[in-house]
Amino acid sequence: MNLEINYKDTWLHHLNPSFKLLALSGVFLFILFVHHLNWLVYLTLLISFMLWFFSGLPRRIMILMILPFLFVFLSTSSSMILFGKGETIWLKWGLIQVTEESFYRGIHVGVRAFVFAVLGLLFVITTKPVLLFYSLMQQMKIKPKYAYSFMAAFRLIPIMAEEIVTIRNAMKVRGIDESRNLIYKMKCYMIPLLAQSIRKAHRIAVAMETKGFKGEGERSYYYRVGFSRYDGYFVGSILLIILVSLYASIHLPIFPVGDVRHER
Repeated sequence: MNLEINYKDTWLHHLNPSFKLLALSGVFLFILFVHHLNWLVYLTLLISFMLWFFSGLPRRIMILMILPFLFVFLSTSSSMILFGKGETIWLKWGLIQVTEESFYRGIHVGVRAFVFAVLGLLFVITTKPVLLFYSLMQQMKIKPKYAYSFMAAFRLIPIMAEEIVTIRNAMKVRGIDESRNLIYKMKCYMIPLLAQSIRKAHRIAVAMETKGFKGEGERSYYYRVGFSRYDGYFVGSILLIILVSLYASIHLPIFPVGDVRHER
């Protein structure tokens, strides 16, 4: 089973993974305190453009990945729009009440959820897991026994996906009807998967213990992860996005509202 997706390396792939993680976490916290709707919308647009043009993935794959986030936006914003409180009523029908305040507040909450998802996707797509764990050990000084344990657990994900396909094919060969109830399906899949997971986890633990992953003493690394000029480019890009979005929100506002923090 081939789970690999072809992509092109961009400058975002050459960032230090630990630095990228800290930088995007800082952006996450910054956006958490942005209550100006137009500023938040422009921030979301510019960060989405960065993801779209520098992810390195084919456009078709990017669209498939973004579609669930649009559903998150709609589901998050609609609950606030349809059932929020406000003084200027636009529509009222039974329990549904759409007001001007609830509409803008709903857009604000939905856009914030969407941009958080985009930031997470930006990190996941442009970061190689192996280099991330090596960077955590070398720059963040995380003990190798913890980093390699997480790396081993991460590598189990595609193995588990292959196990599911193997179990499904085995059931078809044996003529087992998959149209039965959900509990029966869970038994057919979960018990073999659990048994295989325990066996593989035990083998990995024994292998790590044999190779001396005890977290004691200095270790050598096959990969050396450092910093480069791309890290500076990334910081400059983030600052430019913040300043451009702020300028655009003041001079080219999309919505006729400002701070929506106190609106309900």
